[in-house]
Amino acid sequence: MNVIGYISSIFKGVISLLKGMKVTGSYFFRPWTVVTQKYPENRKTLVMYERMKGEIVMPHNANNEHKCTGCGICEINCPNGTIEVISKQIQTEEGKKKRIIDKHIYRIGMCTFCGLCVKTCPSNALAFAPNFEHAVFNRAKLTKVLNQEGSVLEKGVE
Repeated sequence: MNVIGYISSIFKGVISLLKGMKVTGSYFFRPWTVVTQKYPENRKTLVMYERMKGEIVMPHNANNEHKCTGCGICEINCPNGTIEVISKQIQTEEGKKKRIIDKHIYRIGMCTFCGLCVKTCPSNALAFAPNFEHAVFNRAKLTKVLNQEGSVLEKGVE
């Protein structure tokens, strides 16, 4: 490498560093702009952002219906086996066989919160909830069944 190329690469590095420090410096000289929240002191007034990835939930409507068809795509796309979909076959009134979920198990302790299960669900049955406090003394409490007891598939979802 020649001397001019070496000096220009150092110059570009310094410029890049200064651009990055511009943001940090602006917060340093403007202390009235609050960036950090004082958790846990403000636990009662804490408002989480809508896009926060806290834990995965399966929303149910007022009739205890969900959108999960039991296809297992969330289980397949989970990189570390956090999700387990246990499904069973039933026979409809027309005599056709249909798959429904028996249990949708979610292990929070293994989850990396990557969001692949939520993104790849074809029926939008999974969502993120802003719950983030998962400290427990017993690891078994970190395993949850997402579908509620007695819940059924929402009408019109196939």
